[in-house]
Amino acid sequence: MNSIHIPTELNNLFNNVHLQLSVPQLVEKVLSRNEGILTSTGAISVTTGKYTGRSPKDKFIVVEEATKDQIAWGPNQPISEEAFSQLYDRMLNYLKQKDEIFVFKGFAGADKKNQLPIQVINEYAWHNLFVHQLFIRPNEEELIDHQPEFTVICAPNFKADPEVDGTNSETFIIISFEHRTILIGGTEYAGEMKKSIFSIMNYLLPVRKNLSMHCSANVGAEGDVALFFGLSGTGKTTLSADSNRRLIGDDEHGWSPNGVFNIEGGCYAKCINLSREKEPQIFDAIKFGTVLENVILDKESRIADYDDGTLTENTRAAYPLHALDNIVEPSIAGHPNTIVFLTADASGVLPPISKLTKEQAMYHFLSGYTSKLAGTERGVTSPEATFSTCFGAPFLPLPATVYAEMLGEKILEHNVQVFLVNTGWTGGEYGVGSRMKLSFTRAMVQAALSGELNNVETVTDEIFGLNIPVHVAGVPDDVLQPVKTWSDKEDYNRKAKELSAQFRENFKQFNNVSPAILEKGGPIA
Repeated sequence: MNSIHIPTELNNLFNNVHLQLSVPQLVEKVLSRNEGILTSTGAISVTTGKYTGRSPKDKFIVVEEATKDQIAWGPNQPISEEAFSQLYDRMLNYLKQKDEIFVFKGFAGADKKNQLPIQVINEYAWHNLFVHQLFIRPNEEELIDHQPEFTVICAPNFKADPEVDGTNSETFIIISFEHRTILIGGTEYAGEMKKSIFSIMNYLLPVRKNLSMHCSANVGAEGDVALFFGLSGTGKTTLSADSNRRLIGDDEHGWSPNGVFNIEGGCYAKCINLSREKEPQIFDAIKFGTVLENVILDKESRIADYDDGTLTENTRAAYPLHALDNIVEPSIAGHPNTIVFLTADASGVLPPISKLTKEQAMYHFLSGYTSKLAGTERGVTSPEATFSTCFGAPFLPLPATVYAEMLGEKILEHNVQVFLVNTGWTGGEYGVGSRMKLSFTRAMVQAALSGELNNVETVTDEIFGLNIPVHVAGVPDDVLQPVKTWSDKEDYNRKAKELSAQFRENFKQFNNVSPAILEKGGPIA
């Protein structure tokens, strides 16, 4: 590599650079280049080929002198500087041959003190529309002085040679902190760009003594702030889009000494089985400028069939925050009053809502338990139990305890109430029971956010030790206690003890945590 970073003046490098095109201009480009089609609501509909989710096994961090001792290797795959350099040079040469290149300049981080100027170079116009909608867009004055500190280069049709490049497949997502560059190739799934920038912020923010979080956030009429942690498919976007609360953001946030701020400027909502009745804000946000990924359309009317998962269960809609009516502008708020950990438990044994002690909060944050749902990652076709540290292990360059300790400190400092909410199965495991009704989950979350559950009667789960409210308005009492929803109690106990054992086995990796977290935070049977 001849330079540490892609030059700002891209016309010196590429032949036909389209810099900072507007949404209408990008839509025109998408259509003229046959990259997508218009839907009945004016959204752009695209397909992403065989990659309809993230490829975590194809993500790497370059081993570099300045950062190699800080990175948590193991969860993060290493790749050499030489391999990165070779791919970088070949990608640039590949892009130089293209008739058109699309470039977006913007920011990650709504808090000016913690804002990262970024630049994204795209082979596809629709990818550039995606990043335009997902990241924070600069005004004219900000654009004049914009100097990117990180660059993403995304060329889906450029594929790696594993034998030559040291990758695991034709697909690669490679982060170089020293060269401040991210290379993405061999995949059309746009979410890789979004999550790569999140990974960068997960490195930079803790260094600046700010907590980075994989969570959604909203604020109530009284200024009360709520955070929703959870992996893809657990309901972060759905539950944070509440008509009675203003949205701060749906997926990625920082927590500074002054409060919470959104890292992004848009939403990337899962839209399988989407309806206006269940999720009106998301449904109505899918209009001109929105990017719909892998959603089946009627050939004549171009009306989206959100119930059709033919291509993937991981259908997505990418739209800017201002497509929603009820948002916080700018995307900044005070310190959280309530934290909700979301899990989609496919075994059907975790309570739909539990109050967590401080030790339990730390235990479940480090555990990050959920079930990966179909389509969220390549190769996942049915729910799989997984433990993803801090509810975001694939995006955490630093050791998990760095993030967990910071969260614990902030929970204590600001006296935050913490709840574990299961949006997964009830009445039996996946294939036997049913998915928890969204109306029940909304009622439980509303009760938690309003403070109604702060001092209510609870019962202790005999296996997990969780404190379960005896009554929540709008939810049948029996639903609150999973054992009462199973027809065969022996099956319930067997499945619950299986999950309990999985929790214990997973937690063995955290051998340097406080004894109190081990003794008081986890399962009791």
